Formats: sequence, C-alpha cells, structure tokens
Amino acid sequence: MGTKIYLVPGFFGFNSLGALNYFRGVSSALATSLQRRGIEADIVECSTQPTGSIRNRSERVLSYVESTGGLEAEHLHFIGHSTGGLDVRLLVTPGVRLRSDDLEKSIGDRVRSVITVSTPHFGTPLANYFTSLQGRHLLQIMTLMATSNKGRLAIWAAAQLLSTVARLDDWMGRTETFLDTLSQRVLRQISLDQNDPVWAFLREIASDQGAIIQLTPEGMNLFNAAVVDRPGVDYRCVVTAAPAPIAHQLGELLSLRKAAMVGLFSLLYVLTTQEHRHYPYPSPVDALRDEVQASLSFALNTRTNDGVVPTLSQLYGEPIGVFEADHLDVVGQYARGDADRYADWMPSGAAFGDDDFVNLWDGVAEAIGASMAR
Repeated sequence: MGTKIYLVPGFFGFNSLGALNYFRGVSSALATSLQRRGIEADIVECSTQPTGSIRNRSERVLSYVESTGGLEAEHLHFIGHSTGGLDVRLLVTPGVRLRSDDLEKSIGDRVRSVITVSTPHFGTPLANYFTSLQGRHLLQIMTLMATSNKGRLAIWAAAQLLSTVARLDDWMGRTETFLDTLSQRVLRQISLDQNDPVWAFLREIASDQGAIIQLTPEGMNLFNAAVVDRPGVDYRCVVTAAPAPIAHQLGELLSLRKAAMVGLFSLLYVLTTQEHRHYPYPSPVDALRDEVQASLSFALNTRTNDGVVPTLSQLYGEPIGVFEADHLDVVGQYARGDADRYADWMPSGAAFGDDDFVNLWDGVAEAIGASMAR
C-alpha cells in the first residue's frame, strides 16, 4: 500500500523541459527529510497543463494519480506550487465531479494532507495583466510560434544560432555564462519535430488559457465560494515574500543579463503590488500576521509579494513556514554557488540559499509526518 506524495507545478509549469526540471532538487530534499523521520514514500512529480483552466489542470492531476498507482496507496499527500495548490484544493473538494466516474472520491478518501506553496488563494493582480491587450498579444505570439511551421523554424534557427554563439565565446574565455547555461539546458535540444516537448508545451498554452482569468482576484472570489476543505485532511501552506527591488540590486546592473532579469522581476513585482479595491485579501488574525511579520526583514502589507503572488494571498490553513524568497526559489530555481549562478531566473535580492531550501522542505516533511500521525 504505502504512501505517495504528488508534486504539482504551477502556472506555466511543466515536469521537465529540455534539461530543465521544475521541482529542481525538491524530490531529493523531501525524501531525505522523510527518511530521517522513518517515512518511506514514493514522490511523483506531476505533469500538467501550463495555462489550462484550474478544472482541466485538476483533471490532469487526477489522471496522473490514476496512472501512477495512486489508488493502490494507503495515504496520499499533495503539494502544489503556485496554481498547483489550487488544482489540488479543487481535486480534493468533497463532491467535486471532474469526470463521469467516482475516482475523485476514491482519491479523496486516501488524502491526508494538502500543502500549498506560494499559492494565490485569493488571486494575484499579475493575472489581470494577461487579460490586458498587451498580455493577450504576448500569448498570441506564443500560440503562433507553436502552431505554425514558420514559427517553429524561426525559433529553431534562433536556438541554433544562439548555441553557436555560446560555443564561440568559450574560445574567448567567456565560459559558464547565462547563454552557455541556456544553450546546454534548452536550446541545443530543440528540434523541428513537431512532437518535440518544447512545441508540445507551447501548443498546450495555445489550446487552453483558462487559468488566466481564473487567477484574477475576481475569479478566485468565485473559486473560494465553491471549493471547500475536505474533513480529515490537513491543510497547510508555505508563504513567501521578496524585498522590494530597489537599492540592494544596483550591483546586479553591471551584468547585462542580470540587468535584464532584474528588470523583469521589478516589473512583475510592481504589477503584483496592485491590490484589487473590490476584492481585498482577507485580513489575517493578529497572531498570524505577527507570525508572518516576525519572519520578514521588511514590512508586511498588501503590497508585499514574491514577484508573482501577494504574500497575504498565500495564507491558507496553518503556515509551515514563512521565507524571504521569490516565487521560484522555493522549487529550487536559485543559484547554488558561482558555477550555478545563472539558475536564478528571478534575481530578487531575497538571498534564499541552500539552508533555506533544506529548512523549507524539512518543514514540509514534518507536516506530512504530523498528518499521518493524526
């Protein structure tokens, strides 16, 4: 029978893409912490729809559980990062009907815990950007790239050119650059075959973008009215917040690549500060607000966020921990030494490191163990 733990990725998420892994080092860190507590578990990293509706993403998770022997397990635990946390909440909701059979109940009866990590339980203003004219144009471009021969050829040619440049600059002593990392992990592996995982990923985005409207504060207002907790399941959360992108990042501007990435993070951060005046985040009780504030070196307010999700929108159930981190740090997408410095896709100045990563996933393991002991 045993225990199975499912890791569910978030918006724009994937299991693996080229040599990139969404939950980078998470399975290993979590397994180590569980084993130290005498818990043997099969950890499964799910594949999902990158921008699909929460309902369709939940159904994909359901099918993944079915195909990986989840119905034979005694205990099931779900860990959802970002939108993945909403997928899991919907899947576990009592009486939900994602398919015509009763598989949801069979799964729900085995679930012991639902752990959400940096999840927009009350929406994120960033989703409103993708409903704007500029956001829709960006998604239309991605659609054309995935579904037309000319689009695929243009991307493939650009990928080959950039890979060549990455090799050439090695002769000039410029090794281990961002371009080298991107080339090794993604660009060199792109082919013109329309079944290539990159094109499949982009086609998924083209086919279903339902989560975009659902992740707005307005959409989550309706979601929370319909999606309820399952009795007997332990609901917990991991909360993240990054410092505002100002003076502490000026040194990064000396690097062209870092300047671009810092600029992107700054834009995302500012967009995410805009709380909807008609759909405000719930005010946490004083004790919980104090607990979150005590873990941060900057003020907690409605503008505080991790670059994608407002911090106050992430509170749901009992907090496992509060971390100064950007949205991707917590799933292992951070720099681990100089040789790995280009793995940080969101340079936020949060200084999230190995110790934080280990502590975070050790806390998740502790929560899983506690739910099994209930």
